[in-house]
Amino acid sequence: MAYDRIMDFPGKFSDYILPDKIHVLNVCFNVNGLVEKFGGTAGNIAFSLSLLDEKPFIIAAIGKDYRNYFEWLQKNNISVDGIKIIPEEFTAGAYITTDMSDNQITGFNPGAMKYPSGYIFEKAKPNGSIVLIAPGNIEDMTGYARTCRDRKIPYICDPGQSLTKWDKQTLIEWLDGALLLITNDYELEVIMKITGLDKKGLLALAGTIITTLGEKGSIIVSGDSEVPVPAAKAGKVVDPTGAGDAYRAGLLKGIVSGKDLPAAARIGAVAAVYAIEKYGTQEHRFTYDEFAERYRNNFGENL
Repeated sequence: MAYDRIMDFPGKFSDYILPDKIHVLNVCFNVNGLVEKFGGTAGNIAFSLSLLDEKPFIIAAIGKDYRNYFEWLQKNNISVDGIKIIPEEFTAGAYITTDMSDNQITGFNPGAMKYPSGYIFEKAKPNGSIVLIAPGNIEDMTGYARTCRDRKIPYICDPGQSLTKWDKQTLIEWLDGALLLITNDYELEVIMKITGLDKKGLLALAGTIITTLGEKGSIIVSGDSEVPVPAAKAGKVVDPTGAGDAYRAGLLKGIVSGKDLPAAARIGAVAAVYAIEKYGTQEHRFTYDEFAERYRNNFGENL
């Protein structure tokens, strides 16, 4: 759970970052302004899942400034029962600056995320649950994977922005037994560097790797097969922040609906374009019928 402080830089980072001076980097980007939005991977994914007629259950920690966020979640029929309040901390905050080429630089204050939520999976059943372990408290991320393995609950590894906190052995143990690993292409390279494993080695741990490629879509790798999934067509691209989380929500929707992974990824692709057409990660809206029509228009098949 996090508050996103989103800023736009009216230029290109590359014009002001000098490659031969990286070792003494000292640059200030003057932005157009700042807007605060509800964010965090758990909140973002849950929000899009609620639009897709699902009832996601968030497990996370939030700070003393939780009230506005709780009101928002409850307004969108999302349970707050799994969210632990840390009264001595502020909610985690992401400070995201986006340039004119949609490149991003993010500073992140973990705040309440420094504390594990300590949630116990008492009601989760293997045949009726799926867990997406997204960037958050590392103790939670590793502990929930162990719990899922012990209870045979399928889980998805989505390390994202947490990658700077992992060491080789812990990351390998976390991935081992996952239903799938989902990252963008840059994160996948970082994972291979940390673990010392190539894609084949990672596939021996997690059964499938899904790599998101922005406007180029995504690719599903399982065994010896690679299945490309095109991106859906966006209207006006306003803000790319949150597109990945919306994609994950659509992917989850497809999986729990019994779709195969390519179809689930196509649902994710449609969810992602709704997010990038709005400023902020939880600003988009659609009815299920509107979503189904857009899916049909993009991929020529009924949802």
